[in-house]
Amino acid sequence: MSAEYRDPWIRCTDQHVAIRGYYFPWGTKRIRYDQIRGVRRVRLGLMRGKVRIWGTANPRYWAGVDPRRPAKEIGLVLDLGRWVRPLITPDDPEAVEACIRAHTGVAAAGAAPAPVI
Repeated sequence: MSAEYRDPWIRCTDQHVAIRGYYFPWGTKRIRYDQIRGVRRVRLGLMRGKVRIWGTANPRYWAGVDPRRPAKEIGLVLDLGRWVRPLITPDDPEAVEACIRAHTGVAAAGAAPAPVI
């Protein structure tokens, strides 16, 4: 299995996106590309995920572990067609978004403020 993208917390392979540290205490969530219905680029802010290292205050979204999230400006929200949507903050959001779009064919959506997380 070749890695198309990898950083300490996010990995895009030819079959899925893996989010390390998604489950307590350090479990990995693997999302097959056929499960992804959409990807939305969001701008992080003080109450909008930037200072949240892991978890959520909003039951609609879940942020996997990323100790470097406070230094990041952009996140990606994955729509899996379920109530909870993962928020990921890869080191290179453009590369991850391009990888997901290439594997899923979902259309691009403009950047928006992140949800309160």
